[in-house]
Amino acid sequence: MLQLIAHPAGIRELRLARPPVNALDPALIRAIRQAIEAAPADGVAGLVLSGAPDMFSAGLDVPALLALDRDALMPVWADFFGIFAAISNSTIPVVAAITGHSPAGGAVMAIHCDYRIMAAGDFRIGLNEVQVGLVVPDCLQLALRRLVGARHAERLMVAGAMIPAQKALEIGMVDELAEVNQVVPRAIEWLQALLALPRQAMLATRAIARADLHAAYAGRLPLAEVQDRWWSDETRQTMQALVARLKNR
Repeated sequence: MLQLIAHPAGIRELRLARPPVNALDPALIRAIRQAIEAAPADGVAGLVLSGAPDMFSAGLDVPALLALDRDALMPVWADFFGIFAAISNSTIPVVAAITGHSPAGGAVMAIHCDYRIMAAGDFRIGLNEVQVGLVVPDCLQLALRRLVGARHAERLMVAGAMIPAQKALEIGMVDELAEVNQVVPRAIEWLQALLALPRQAMLATRAIARADLHAAYAGRLPLAEVQDRWWSDETRQTMQALVARLKNR
């Protein structure tokens, strides 16, 4: 479900490989968190987080999570927000190779990374949590605000908007676009250039620049609030309607 691929210059690619849409079920969520956390101790110099051609990740596997009870779901939330904390706190740079569509959880992973390269073309990205009855917690809002500014972030998150790749580039949600088959090579190229800089100076400057993200995950994570919202009538009804629509396609 998660492929670890070695590249030159100590770069490791974490490739989501859970067809058909790289939906994040509990096992994949945990594997991503553990792989990010383990990388520095393995001697990895930088990470590339990638998906399949045309689809980075469709976000949470809603049917799988709806099947869990409260006790089973809480560790999933801990791992899910643990991914964002792991990226934010990583002592090595992490690049998002957004190989296609990237709603919800896929977008959230990407906006915590150091740099984002997205597939050019008819692909969309966004924090569309509101559309499925979920609240966007402040730690996730911060990650988007620092990329696109408060005004754009508010409008996108409140509406749960999914925007085209070109628009995401224009407002700064992604840093550059590339052809689908060039997204991962370009991510590796960008990371290699970064890693060629004087290492200690680069990493220390990076740590200062990302201190706000680090601080957002230094305290209590919003797990209880997310859990309560998930079990609310509004969210359950919205999620169940979503699953019904997907089954009818």
